[in-house]
Amino acid sequence: MAKLSTLDRFLPAWIIAAMALGLILGRVIPSLSGRLDAVQVGSVSLPIAIGLLLMMYPVLAKVRYDRLDRVTGDRRLLATSLVLNWVIGPALMFALAWVFLPDLPAYRTGLIIVGLARCIAMVLIWNDLACGDRQAAAVLVAINAIFQIFAFGILGWFYLRVLPGWLSLDQVDAGFSIGTIVVSVLVFLGIPLVAGYLTRTIGERTKGIAWYEQRFLPKIGPVALYGLLFTIVILFALQGHTITTQPWNVVRIAIPLLAYFAVMFTVSFALGHRLRLGYAKTTTVAFTAAGNNFELAIAVCIGVFGATSGQALAGVVGPLIEVPVLVALVYVALALRNRYYPNEIQSTATVVEDVA
Repeated sequence: MAKLSTLDRFLPAWIIAAMALGLILGRVIPSLSGRLDAVQVGSVSLPIAIGLLLMMYPVLAKVRYDRLDRVTGDRRLLATSLVLNWVIGPALMFALAWVFLPDLPAYRTGLIIVGLARCIAMVLIWNDLACGDRQAAAVLVAINAIFQIFAFGILGWFYLRVLPGWLSLDQVDAGFSIGTIVVSVLVFLGIPLVAGYLTRTIGERTKGIAWYEQRFLPKIGPVALYGLLFTIVILFALQGHTITTQPWNVVRIAIPLLAYFAVMFTVSFALGHRLRLGYAKTTTVAFTAAGNNFELAIAVCIGVFGATSGQALAGVVGPLIEVPVLVALVYVALALRNRYYPNEIQSTATVVEDVA
C-alpha cells in the first residue's frame, strides 16, 4: 500500500469526504438540483455527464488493445472469466438483491444493474497489489468493456423483465426502457472506449510505448479518481435528503454488496485454483470477477432513472463498499499465495518491484 499514491492509498477516506461534502452542499444550496438539471445531455445533467466520462476514459486508455490474443489464446482463462463475469456474477447479484431488498424495488433494481456492470476500472490496481497477471487483467478488462456494449442491454432486459416474470416476481415499471440502457452504455462506455483506444494508438505511434506508459498514463491516471469523487459529491448533494432521513436503507444496500464481493472472490479463486491456472492468473480471475464497473452502473442508473433516484443511490454506495473490501481481499490473496503457491512467491517478487 505504501507504493500507491496518496490519492489511491486513502481512497476510502476521500470517498467519505466527498460524500460528506455532497451532503453539506445539498443542505447549503437547496436549489442545486434545479441548477444541475438546467443544462442536460439527454436525461443527464452536463456536470454529472462530464464526471462520468472522466471516470471511464483514463482506465480505458491504459488497456493494451494489441494484446487481446494473449488471453483469447488461453481458452481456460478466457472461458473461466466469461462464465464468472457474465453468468455467475449477474445471477448472484440478482439473487442477493431480491433476498435482502424485497421491499425496496428502486434499490434492488440499482443493485441488479451494478451486477451487470462488469469490472473495467479499479480492479487493475487491486490486481497489481496482489501480484496478479497484469497483462491478463488488462486484456480481460478490454474484453469486458467491449462485451458490455453488446450484452448490457440484453442482460438488463433479461434480469429486469424476463426472469422476474418467470419467477412471478415484480417487474420494473412500464416506464422503464431497455433502449435507454443501451443508449447510456453506448454513450458512457462507447465514447471513452473509442477515446482510450485512439489515445493509445496515436500516442504509441507518435511518441512511442515508453513515453506513453511512463509519462502520459501517470498524468491522466488520477483523472479517473477525480471524476469519481466529483460525481459522488454531486450525487450525494442530490441524494442528501434520502440519505439523512433513511440511513438504514443505505446500510441495507451495503449488506448484499458485502456478500457479493465475498462470494464472488471465494468462488473465483477456488475455481482458478482447481483449474491450475497458477497464482497470478487465478488472482486476476478472482479480482476481475469480484469487482464491478460502478462508473457505468452509476451512469446507467442516472440516465434511465434520474440522478435523485434510489437506483442511482444504490450505484453510489457501491464504491464506498468496494474499495475497503477489495483492499482487504488483496491481503487475503497474498495469504493464499503463501499457503497454496509457495513456489511462485519468488517469481512474483519481480511484479512487486515493477509496481513500485
